[in-house]
Amino acid sequence: MDSILNDMTGSFSVVPLGVAASRLFAAIVLAGMIGFEREWQSKPAGFRTHILVGVAACLFVIIGQELGDLTFGSEDQQRFDPLRLIEAVTAGVAFLAAGLIFTANGKVWNVTTGASIWLAGAVGMACGAGKVLLAALAAVIVMVVLSVVGWIERKSDLGD
Repeated sequence: MDSILNDMTGSFSVVPLGVAASRLFAAIVLAGMIGFEREWQSKPAGFRTHILVGVAACLFVIIGQELGDLTFGSEDQQRFDPLRLIEAVTAGVAFLAAGLIFTANGKVWNVTTGASIWLAGAVGMACGAGKVLLAALAAVIVMVVLSVVGWIERKSDLGD
C-alpha cells in the first residue's frame, strides 16, 4: 500500500512543488486578467474560462517537463519534443476558441473572445515553462489591446 501511495504522491523531479505552484498561480492571475476584461464586456467566455484555459496550458507544460525526465526504454529510444507539446495544447485551445465563434445575419461574432482564449493558453504555457515575465508582458499587451483598442473601435464604429 505504501508503494501505491508513494507513486501517487511522488515528488517532482524537474519542477519543484513550490515552483510549480507559483507558475500555476501566475497562470491564474495573468489569464484571469484577460478573462476579467472579457467578463466585464459581457462576452460568452469570461473570467473562469480564461483561468481554466491558462491553468490547463500551464499544467500541460509542467507535466511535459516532468515526463521528459522519466525513463522510457533505452536512452536512444527517448523522444521528448517540447514543440509537439506546444502544438497539441495550441490545437486543443484553438478548438475550444473556435467553438465560440459563430455567424448570424452575415456578421461574425466572438472572434476577439476566441482569440483571447487562445492567448490565455499561450500565457499559461509561458507560465508553465517558467517564463512568467514574458507571460506578464503578453498579458499586459492583451489588456491594452482589449481595453484601449476596443475603446477606440467602439468610439470610431470600427467594430470587431
